[in-house]
Amino acid sequence: MINRIILADDHSFIRLGLIQILRDEYPSAIIKEVADGEALVKEVTLHDWDLVISDLDMPGRSGLEALEQIKLIKPNLPVLILSIYPEDLYAVRVLKAGAAGYLNKNSAPDELIIAIQRISLGKKYITAEIAEKLLSNPGDSKKPHESLTNREFEIFKLLASGKTVSHIADSLSLALTTVSTYRGRIMEKLDLSTNSDLTRYAINNHIISDID
Repeated sequence: MINRIILADDHSFIRLGLIQILRDEYPSAIIKEVADGEALVKEVTLHDWDLVISDLDMPGRSGLEALEQIKLIKPNLPVLILSIYPEDLYAVRVLKAGAAGYLNKNSAPDELIIAIQRISLGKKYITAEIAEKLLSNPGDSKKPHESLTNREFEIFKLLASGKTVSHIADSLSLALTTVSTYRGRIMEKLDLSTNSDLTRYAINNHIISDID
C-alpha cells in the first residue's frame, strides 16, 4: 500500500505536475517534496516512506548517488528513477544499482501510475527493450562507457559537457585531485586523450547532444 511518498526533483514545476498526478491516484497519501539528493537522503534516513520517486540529474548529489546511499540505509525501500535520458543510456545502470524502475520524463502520466502500481506489488518496472538488454550476454556489443562505474560515468558526462575539473570538484564536493584521478581512469577505459575526444565520443554515443 502506497501511503507515504517522497519526491525529489530540482525543478519546482516538475514536482508540482508529478504531485498532481499522484494526488489524483492517491488522494490520501502523504507526499513530501525535496529539491536535491542531499535532502532526499536525509529524509529517508529520518523517516519511513513507502516509495521514493527521484530525478536522475540534481545539483550536488545526483539521483544515482542518492539511490546508492538509500539502498545502503534502507535496502527494501523501492526507488523509481525519473530522467530525461533515454532508457538505453541509464535504465540498466540504475536497475543494477537497486532501483525498482526507470521512467523517462516524456512518458504519458498514466505510465507513472502503472510503474508505481507494479512497484507496489514488489516487482520491477521495466520495458520489454530493457528486459531484453538485462537478459543479454554481458559481453555482447558492450560499449566502452558501459564499463565505467556510476561515479566515473557521472564525471565523464560532466567533462564531455564542457565542465572543468574545478567546477566538477565544487559541484560534487570532491577534491581536485580526486576528480583528476577519475578523469585519468575514464580516459584509460575509453582509450581517449583529451576532453575534446570525450565530447566527440559522448555525442557519437548519444550521451550528450551537440547543443549541450
